[in-house]
Amino acid sequence: MALAKDKLAESLKELRKLQKKNKSVVFRPGELTRTHRERLQKEGYVQEVMQGWYISDSPDKQPGESTAWYISYWDFCSQYLKERFANKWILSPEQSLSIISGNWTVPNQLIIRSPKGQNNVTSLLFDTSIVDLKQGLPKASQIKVLKGIRHLSLPYALINCTQRFFESNPTDARTALFMIRDVSDILGPLLDGGHSVIAGKLAGAFRNVGKKLFAEEIIRTFKSAGYAIRETDPFKGKLPTIEIISPGSPYVPRINLMWQEMRDQVISVFPNAPGIPGNIIAYLEQVDEVYQTDAYNSLSIEGYQVTKELINRVKSGNWDPEYHQGDQRKIDALAARGYWQAFQSVKNSLKKILTGNRPGKVFENDFRDWYRELFQPMVTAGLIEQSDLAGYRNQAVFIRNSRHVPLSSEAVRDAMPAILELMKKEDNPAVRAVLGHFVFVYIHPYRDGNGRIARFLMNSMLASGGYPWTVIPLEKRKEYMNSLEEASINQNIQPFAEFIAGLVLNGME
Repeated sequence: MALAKDKLAESLKELRKLQKKNKSVVFRPGELTRTHRERLQKEGYVQEVMQGWYISDSPDKQPGESTAWYISYWDFCSQYLKERFANKWILSPEQSLSIISGNWTVPNQLIIRSPKGQNNVTSLLFDTSIVDLKQGLPKASQIKVLKGIRHLSLPYALINCTQRFFESNPTDARTALFMIRDVSDILGPLLDGGHSVIAGKLAGAFRNVGKKLFAEEIIRTFKSAGYAIRETDPFKGKLPTIEIISPGSPYVPRINLMWQEMRDQVISVFPNAPGIPGNIIAYLEQVDEVYQTDAYNSLSIEGYQVTKELINRVKSGNWDPEYHQGDQRKIDALAARGYWQAFQSVKNSLKKILTGNRPGKVFENDFRDWYRELFQPMVTAGLIEQSDLAGYRNQAVFIRNSRHVPLSSEAVRDAMPAILELMKKEDNPAVRAVLGHFVFVYIHPYRDGNGRIARFLMNSMLASGGYPWTVIPLEKRKEYMNSLEEASINQNIQPFAEFIAGLVLNGME
């Protein structure tokens, strides 16, 4: 008679085969036998989204955890909408612009248009839903498909989006405007539809982002065609003119825009920088003194179970996975050893910064060394390959319980040079610290270790202004993560800036 564990193993084998076959974590009831599906659902490996639709899940999730759903969300929407409407559906212009501009945040409500729509709301997990509006579709040439999601092409999405989108989603809107490579891409559709009012709005929008020649060409062309046109700016405010050269990727303009939109908010809440300390040796000694507290809190925030005793043994050199029973191939011990090695590498970077080297340039040159030191013990133990430390990730990653979807591995290659350039250009140490941390985790360039590297980044940039090394306490993890989520989802940096500023102020007292 088969044991329960053997039955579960067989069901898991069938689920794995299905995932490989479909290249998806979404499946229908008929794709697994009822026995397998019910067993997997009972043990927490499968979750029901709605009647007839299931996703893979994790049995070790916490109650109310949303990670599996957010990971599956876009894949589910693609398959569900395809089955329901075939190819007769499309995202709204506003949500088309969001994903075109690189914003794959899981929305509370996905709005689609279809001639088969019924003006209904379909409720999904974690207060998300799909609204299907009964509307006709545009010409096939105006429809694009990205990751299985059907959306309007960039020019037609800009022409058809509402005024409110420019006001409530300025980063998405401005990013989309930067992605128009030539004014003729939008002029043709505007003229074909006789959209003189919209032309005036888009002329004002292009002028807002510094594309003056685009704005003037739209105005001249419409006037020469006999239209009365009045230029209006759909945005609530203006940004400093920034030069952005993008290779067709939305992420370079997006990151530049976020930085420019957020930097003044950081400056407004942060205490004035004390300046490079006169006694560099004393500053580095203070950094050493806070190591134990920093390591304990930073590792614990990431879920490692470390003790101060373990941290002290690692620090003193008494860590020995060969003979110490508590150290033998333990992930927690390896993480603690890696943190110690990375901390020493960061201290070397601090010395460069404090002796006059450009902070952004030091980070650009050194952060890969921090990362390699952080995970070298895992390589030595044979848990990961040396090649895993050779560069940025080559697979998708997700942040636990976050609606923010980190950039694709391909997009990371565009985005990292953008943040490095911004770090080098930025002259305010608080902005380098706060936005450097935020944008780094927003990109999530590595498979693991992003939070720890971001906190090292933050503290090295704080040092460049003479601020004290600042520990983010484990007991404030929820506030910390929620403020990062608010910045990622709603482009509101204020809570995160105030959170870090408050910790820095406490350290200065």
